[in-house]
Amino acid sequence: MTYRINSDRNKPWNDLPDLPLDPKLYEDLEIYSQLGNAKAALGRLQGRSIAIPNQGLLINSISLQEAKASSAIENIFTTDDELYKAYSEDQAKQLDGPAKEILNYREALWLGYQYLQENQIFDAHYFIKMYRVVSQFNDGIRTPIAQIYIKEGGTGPNAGKAFYTPPRGKGIIEDKLNNLTDFLNDDQKYPLDPLLKMAIGHFQFEAIHPFRDGNGRTGRIFNIHYLTKKGLLDYPILFLSSYIMEHKEEYYAGLAGVTQRGNWKSWLLYILKAVEVTSNLTYNKINDIISAKEAILDAIVEDGNISRPESLVNALFTQPFTRVKHFTNSGLYSENTARKYLDQLANMGILEKRMIQGGSYYLNLELYRILSE
Repeated sequence: MTYRINSDRNKPWNDLPDLPLDPKLYEDLEIYSQLGNAKAALGRLQGRSIAIPNQGLLINSISLQEAKASSAIENIFTTDDELYKAYSEDQAKQLDGPAKEILNYREALWLGYQYLQENQIFDAHYFIKMYRVVSQFNDGIRTPIAQIYIKEGGTGPNAGKAFYTPPRGKGIIEDKLNNLTDFLNDDQKYPLDPLLKMAIGHFQFEAIHPFRDGNGRTGRIFNIHYLTKKGLLDYPILFLSSYIMEHKEEYYAGLAGVTQRGNWKSWLLYILKAVEVTSNLTYNKINDIISAKEAILDAIVEDGNISRPESLVNALFTQPFTRVKHFTNSGLYSENTARKYLDQLANMGILEKRMIQGGSYYLNLELYRILSE
């Protein structure tokens, strides 16, 4: 069972092995057992999500949480209030700081999803597009001029020293990225279960490290897009980064275990466990959101003073903060009617009215609670 490891952390790993892997590196009973658990959990999530008449109720909220968790892995933090307020204003281009970066990630989730719907393949253009959105840089694959290496963190004696140095040189990154995309796209030449391909592909992308910045976020976006591209999910609603955030040290140890010891088993088990756990987490969040939506709709119908209650509740569950303009822009209500209904829901305890910088925002308390858990 051989795998050519990275023997010198200070030298570019130009000997990063091409894909596919030797099957002996993943043909293992424990890996296949965890693969079965992950596929079962993911299938249950997919089955639940397709039963929902309007998946848009879930897509905005779940993808926003995925964006927040993935950004937090890179130490990009913001409060829920700041993030939801910014999202309700659709003001990512006018923002600065963490909220802007998180909304950029969410935008990349959707742009990449649409790209794959139209083009049907992973290619260098896909990865460059994702990188440009999450990083807000306009360049592409890094040149040999960029002396990129991953540093040791913390404050210990090795802090700041090279932990890993990715491939570098004329045409080297491009060749390795082409090998990766060929592996991902050609299931006849490289027949392998999609979840194993996703886990292997994620490692390979991070090892290639093709961009100056944003490789971690781009690689995590790829994970979700690969699942949707292979039909395992209809939409990018898996909250995968939450697991990685909670097991961050294990995530980086798994990457290092492959580069330094060829330990593919631990890495594959980690990613498959992440899929299982987060599929169950997202499944439960979907159920909680649906239950809250139904309870709120029942309360509004029973009150009997609001027209088009189903459309109103649908709008309330597309994002945690609602504004009058969301109803007027969609043509659902006039400005006076929208304000009247929102104030009425605040009086019923369904929404919480907040005055922020002179503007009225209405917080869906149940949706906020569910997303914060």
